Amino acid sequence: MYVDELNDVIQRWRDTPEGDLKPEDYQLFKDVGSTCVARGDGENLLKFLQDEKNQKIVTSMGCGLLAPLANELVRKEKSSDHFQDAITHLTTTCSPKELVCGLLELMEDIDPDVIADTVTALAPHLQTVLLRMDEEKAVSLGLALSALQKQVSRLPVPYTQHQEATDEHGLCRCCTALAAFMEPFVEEVRRKDGTSATATEDKQLKAELLKFCMKSLREPLLQAQLDQGRKSPLSLFATEILVTLPAIQEPLPDLLFYNPLKRSILMDNTQSKESRACLAYLLFVQLITIENFPAVFSPVFMLQCNMEYIDVLLSRKDESFLLKGLALYVKNLESVQDNSLPVDLLELRTFYSVSQNLRQILTDCPMQHLRERGLQVFQLFINKLDAEAKHKFFRCMLKTSHHPGVESYVIKNIRNQVECSMKPGNSNEWFLGVEFLPLLGLVLCLPQGAETDLLHGMDRIMECLNLLRYLLIRDGEWRSTVSLSNQCDVLQSDVCLLVRLMQNTDGLFLPFLTGVWAELCRIKDEYLKMLRVCLSISRAYYAAELKALRDNQKLKAREARDAARSTRLVKSITAGHGKASDMSPEVQHQVLQSALVTFDLMESLIVRIEEIQEEKMKNQN
Repeated sequence: MYVDELNDVIQRWRDTPEGDLKPEDYQLFKDVGSTCVARGDGENLLKFLQDEKNQKIVTSMGCGLLAPLANELVRKEKSSDHFQDAITHLTTTCSPKELVCGLLELMEDIDPDVIADTVTALAPHLQTVLLRMDEEKAVSLGLALSALQKQVSRLPVPYTQHQEATDEHGLCRCCTALAAFMEPFVEEVRRKDGTSATATEDKQLKAELLKFCMKSLREPLLQAQLDQGRKSPLSLFATEILVTLPAIQEPLPDLLFYNPLKRSILMDNTQSKESRACLAYLLFVQLITIENFPAVFSPVFMLQCNMEYIDVLLSRKDESFLLKGLALYVKNLESVQDNSLPVDLLELRTFYSVSQNLRQILTDCPMQHLRERGLQVFQLFINKLDAEAKHKFFRCMLKTSHHPGVESYVIKNIRNQVECSMKPGNSNEWFLGVEFLPLLGLVLCLPQGAETDLLHGMDRIMECLNLLRYLLIRDGEWRSTVSLSNQCDVLQSDVCLLVRLMQNTDGLFLPFLTGVWAELCRIKDEYLKMLRVCLSISRAYYAAELKALRDNQKLKAREARDAARSTRLVKSITAGHGKASDMSPEVQHQVLQSALVTFDLMESLIVRIEEIQEEKMKNQN
């Protein structure tokens, strides 16, 4: 189009009322403006847009230039201040509703490579438009925040410090832009504080900001590595979120402990458990804005409330989730006094679920540092339980863990509790009286009977034998060293044992303190006898395997010599019922020999236990 023709068209647009402009006029205006952008003629385009004579044209049709101008800003190849000023002029001149629609359209179906550039380029202009609105501001803000978060959620979350520093995909830049985007709206809510005549609009504005905060906690903050004390972009974004919540009159205790059950359906949907779990982690582990959290809640109450979020985090398989869950668990347990958690808490669903999730980490997690951390938390939780709760927890883990390693660790803790209970002033019925016997029955058992895989259950069996030997030895110490007068002082709180003491015929010693002697026949018949049977079967099997391996090696050596003499090539050698193991003969020999050594060690412990038993019987007689 020639200059004269273009000037005539522009003059006609100036003279035509907005309602009389035709679709062809809108398209022509867009085509001419797009041509200027494509040619890099930003200076002339800006002059046209800022010309006072053209303001009616710009107001009516200027939104058509949003797309070409925005694309040019994102490309950054030919972008200049003129294009930036041009789109800024449009956002302050055109209809806010049309601008919001146009900008939101630009953020749909963005190419993944330009998500960060698009969000950072358009967010300030979208903010300018929203601040111009009076009516429907909250609705438009909600649409804008949802559109921005939808695109940001497509970006990979940096996991290491190096990834966060390089910010290859631009997530950190986007989070910084989002924090700046919502700042004036948060300030508006803070300033009005529900006193405005438009209280309904303000309430909706707070609701939209709350939804944004809760979604941001879930994505991307829950997946991010947030190290305390390191001022990274994601950490600063997390701080902005937690500062925003009280600013919009959302008390943190209400969000974590009370409000989720009282809110409307809309708010409850946006405040997922994962969002609140991240909020709890940032508050109690990272200590972000912890100074604003009231210090009136008891440690046990805090633990009980946070167990829901710990359960959510530990039920996931992602490393970032597990680390946050373990850290939150530790932080809550550390504030609880040792030996104080009552048994009633174990009846709660979350306490059971968290224990099972922790067990899965110990047994199934492929990452060693997570298993080690999980074991530390497991022990810390045990330390916080009172005697009855420990007793019940041990029984539960022995029944449900189905893992020799976990069971052996539990049995080791049982031994520690028995030892602690034997100290003056620590006596209790759960590990020193009649209540201990059912727990001991769960420990000293072989559910598979003679078919028990001793190598697979080696850890548990060895710990069981050590516990039994320890109980027998300590029973003997108490029989020979504790006098009647001392026992009355030590066991004055244990009525059951005191009655047994007073009924003792010789009135001098406290026999059978842990009840082991009363149950020794059952233990010998049902456990030690069956364990001997298992040992006999297993030793015979592995000895036969070892003999077969040695015979096979001799056979191979003989065949190799025969082959050398007859120049034959032996292509395949089989042994037993199928092909030889993929392990080398040396490794097979080592494995079989190690198994036999293990069986010998078990046998030596059984012999020692029987010797202790015989000594006790002689002394008793």
